[in-house]
Amino acid sequence: MKIEVLGTGCLKCKRLMKNVEKAVAESGVSAEIVKVEDITAIMERDVMLTPALMIDGELKVSGRVADVKEITELIGGN
Repeated sequence: MKIEVLGTGCLKCKRLMKNVEKAVAESGVSAEIVKVEDITAIMERDVMLTPALMIDGELKVSGRVADVKEITELIGGN
């Protein structure tokens, strides 16, 4: 599973990254976590609002910080 956190490095983007890391650690799911900060790369993914969360190339959350519980559910954890 590939999880991408898209954002330019703002506080909300950093919080989403921490929530993703925590959700992956707690759920035991095997995942590659990638931080995408390049604005061109973000726009190429058709994301207009950050922070954003993509799982296996599919946009799941945009424009807000998903909490650990929501992320766990999205990645299929416990």
